[in-house]
Amino acid sequence: MGTVTLGVSIAVPEPYGSFLQRKRESFGDPAARAIPTHITLLPPTEADAAALPAIEAHLAEVAAGCRPFRLRLAGTDTFRPLSPVVFVQVVEGARGCTALQERVRAASGPCARELQFPYHPHVTVAHGIDEAAMDRAQKELADFSATWLIGGFALYEQGADAVWRLEREYPFGAGGGPVTLPRQAAEAGLSRPPAPSR
Repeated sequence: MGTVTLGVSIAVPEPYGSFLQRKRESFGDPAARAIPTHITLLPPTEADAAALPAIEAHLAEVAAGCRPFRLRLAGTDTFRPLSPVVFVQVVEGARGCTALQERVRAASGPCARELQFPYHPHVTVAHGIDEAAMDRAQKELADFSATWLIGGFALYEQGADAVWRLEREYPFGAGGGPVTLPRQAAEAGLSRPPAPSR
């Protein structure tokens, strides 16, 4: 069946998502139209197409054990010189995102993988473009802010044309029993209360 390139992320809702995507395009980032505005939970990962059912079941289980949490974006920062990226900062909800991506990438699950850099939730607005354009992105979006309640995440697949397309959404608490999360996740507001004993 071959391999597929997958990613798992939290979509930035409208009108913020389209606004940031248009800004990214205006800075000259050629990937702007191919990548929906998002916060990454699982970076681009190659997987056997035959493993998709197991991956989808795992993601559904993770989502079922979570509850909505508040997320706030504000201001910009950069990973330069380590990585040529300018991003909008996650200033509230970062612990929730961190705990959630740990569950998605759990060593016992089908999405297990190591990261190239320590996890740092963010929204990329410029990547791999010239320094002047990166500086402009960082300056122009310095006053940007957005707040919303995260109610789930989604699975995306990258096509042969390099465009990322939504495959399936996973709303929090959508089914199944409670999932035991690490203490850090529980403190971040991701765990559901235990089911009453019968």
